[in-house]
Amino acid sequence: MARTRTTKKLAQRIDLNYFKRPTALKRAKLWLSLGLPAIALIWIAWHGFARDSRVYSSGRMSEAHAVLEAQCAACHVQTAGAFSAKASDGACLSCHDGPIHHAAQTQAIGCAECHTEHRGRVNLVAAKNQSCAQCHGNLKTRSGSPHYAAYIESFEDGHPEFAALRPLDGMAARDPGTIKVNHAIHMKPIRRGPNGPNVQLECGDCHRPAVASAEWKYADASYTSASTTYSSEDLVFTTKAGALPLPRPAAPNGRALMAPVKFATACAGCHSLAFDKRFTEGVPHDTPEVVHAFLVRKFSEYLAAHPEELREVRDPGRDLTGKPVQAAVRVYTPNEWVAARINDAEELLWRKTCKQCHALAIGAGQNNLPAVEPARTTVKWMPHAKFDHDAHRGFACTGCHEKALSSTETSDVLLPGIATCKACHAPGPEHAESRCFECHTYHDWSKRKEVTPTFTLPALGTGGH
Repeated sequence: MARTRTTKKLAQRIDLNYFKRPTALKRAKLWLSLGLPAIALIWIAWHGFARDSRVYSSGRMSEAHAVLEAQCAACHVQTAGAFSAKASDGACLSCHDGPIHHAAQTQAIGCAECHTEHRGRVNLVAAKNQSCAQCHGNLKTRSGSPHYAAYIESFEDGHPEFAALRPLDGMAARDPGTIKVNHAIHMKPIRRGPNGPNVQLECGDCHRPAVASAEWKYADASYTSASTTYSSEDLVFTTKAGALPLPRPAAPNGRALMAPVKFATACAGCHSLAFDKRFTEGVPHDTPEVVHAFLVRKFSEYLAAHPEELREVRDPGRDLTGKPVQAAVRVYTPNEWVAARINDAEELLWRKTCKQCHALAIGAGQNNLPAVEPARTTVKWMPHAKFDHDAHRGFACTGCHEKALSSTETSDVLLPGIATCKACHAPGPEHAESRCFECHTYHDWSKRKEVTPTFTLPALGTGGH
């Protein structure tokens, strides 16, 4: 007879206390649950006795403050054995003087609101866009209407076109410089001098940082070694007031900005300042007073060596229609000859050679000499931002300054627009940094104060508070 299997009989075969029996896995879990907390407590206690506060830290500090990782009390206020969550402004100001951002700002912002520590070895200056947007997202000032764009969230959201390129009073932006230059001509093959060969200029033949050491291709040694009497005020356009100065140059190596173009290094190799066929040298590239004195000296010296020049035979080939015919032979006194030669030379210089590049007011200067308009070269086009040409040295100049290829007027502003910058500077790992700090400074460093040193090396070395 077959055996009957019922549920009751099957249940009687199951050991209901199986979970109480010890196993290797259960023993491992028990020891881990007891051992790990014990190890953690011992580790914490050991760091406490060793006065190593890193165990309580929220994370590693920036490179600039890495030496203070074991010095919690240096930044955080200690109360009842615990440290404050945020560093106090007083602690920051004991080492750094962070002047106000702007005299018209409506709110005071704590240091730690923009410069957040314990995020690892990061650049502490690299504040988040949100830190800037808390004011500039809806900008208000004590005086009422702000002078700047009032709704900027980020470089991509709300940032206006660069001020140097924006129209003013309905007029297109203009370069205030007075040196007459046609970039379009100079960017094409051009003849070097009246009888010289054609050459292809590069941007770097004229535009370089002041510290550039490479040889100038179109320089003239007689001009590069000569001193001049005009000052930097005659060359450079003064930056408008109100810009926040940087704590240090954007490029410490002096390559951030392009220096004003100099005649001696960039122009003299092609543009001759010849003034008379009797001489191979040209006049100095200087003020009309210096040039006039040079002509007086050169012609006086020449006449002393060539007194026969006082007797001048008329050249029929130089007779002009409608002009009275001069005598076949004319005899000058020394003063008359020098004055006549100077007059001819200055007529050539003031009305042709110099006027080709400079704005001259004939007779408006001293002793009836011309007055030369200051060059007013703009060195820093964006006074409220920092820019470093050296960081962009891998890119061709015309890639950003493409307007130079077609510009024919001095008044053309050849600065690249914001759209050009956004092609590279945008959010995402495949783009260059685009946060506000990349181009703008916050603190008004012209108002900085000196601070009294606080720490000593032995104290830092022991890890004590």
